[in-house]
Amino acid sequence: MRSSRLTALLLHLQAVRRATAAELAAELEVSVRTVHRDIAALQDAGVPLWTEPGRAGGVRLMDGWRTSLDGLTGDEAAALLLLGAGPEVLGGLGLASVAAAARTKVLATLPPRPRVQAGQVRQRFLLDAPGWFHRAEAVPHLATLAEAVWAGRRVDLRYARPGDGAGAAIAGLADRGEEADRGEDAGRGVTRRVDPFGLVCKAGTWYLVARHRGDVRSYRVGRIAQASVRAETFNRPDDFDLAVWWRAGRDEFARSLLRWTCRLRLSPAALRGLRHAVDPFAARDALAGASTPDDAGWRVVELVTESPEVALAQLLALGDGVEVLAPEKLRAALAETARRLAARNAPTADGGIPGRSVGAGGRPGTGGGHRGEDDGNGMVARLSAGPGDVPGPVPSRKDISREDAP
Repeated sequence: MRSSRLTALLLHLQAVRRATAAELAAELEVSVRTVHRDIAALQDAGVPLWTEPGRAGGVRLMDGWRTSLDGLTGDEAAALLLLGAGPEVLGGLGLASVAAAARTKVLATLPPRPRVQAGQVRQRFLLDAPGWFHRAEAVPHLATLAEAVWAGRRVDLRYARPGDGAGAAIAGLADRGEEADRGEDAGRGVTRRVDPFGLVCKAGTWYLVARHRGDVRSYRVGRIAQASVRAETFNRPDDFDLAVWWRAGRDEFARSLLRWTCRLRLSPAALRGLRHAVDPFAARDALAGASTPDDAGWRVVELVTESPEVALAQLLALGDGVEVLAPEKLRAALAETARRLAARNAPTADGGIPGRSVGAGGRPGTGGGHRGEDDGNGMVARLSAGPGDVPGPVPSRKDISREDAP
């Protein structure tokens, strides 16, 4: 790593001819003290550079002197391909300094004007991949896993199962009914010896794609409690394509959640808004199989969702452009929810807000209102209460494991 940094420092000075130690530290993402040590190392190696004190001073390279060390190393070439992924990805993979060296080498080969334009890109365009309100997940073992992926070495993993006490915070990958591995005890988690094929960053969340007992799976890196790289290597299939496998597994996982069907009649506006209210796969399949429109443009669709509860919440987003044809319990639940919604938001005769009173000092307070058994999630809870209404428990997305599918 230091040799790459020294090369990057030298090439940057070759491009700009003079820079302060603070500027060099910012460019290479190191401390000023490290820059001074690197300058001394270059001087000892015979590079003609010196430092000048004062406001106009800095580190200077002798005019006309150039180095031929413009070539990229293997790590730098790899980091260059990942520059667009953003600093968080590069930092997580341990490639931040290598990427800085690669960037500096590329800029050093450009004429002055294109070099300035390339530098302006970083100031004018920014990729911030994670969605809003996404809290970065701690991934202390990401660099270790990246090392194993690069080297093609087996890894021993440990992670916790749901409900394993304190381990539940990092938890919960399903097993596909496998026989439990050794070392699996409540509170200790589950161990796996895997062949790491690659790492995927999905909307700011990292997944390890690895082979276990001949089956390729994905493991959420933030839930891995321990990871150690073994000495032995493994044979990676020549025909394995990480991007192709991930897309196929992602789509399969999304479809596996959709297992509860309802029949609807939708208005033209609801048909247009369906893809915004439900899962994209479900919307696409429903629209593909829709009936011919009636005189008012309404069409009948078969919509597959995760559960009755999810269906109720999603259909509310379509407003008055939806009519549930089947099952009857969903139709009744939607009607009851709409009645309660209308009653709660109906204006009073004097224009006031029901359930609100004026407290001491003239400030609004709570009073007069009450919460009955149907408030909150009462109606949703009763959707699947009857025997035989739903074929078995239907988990929500939050309960679905990420070991078996991305």
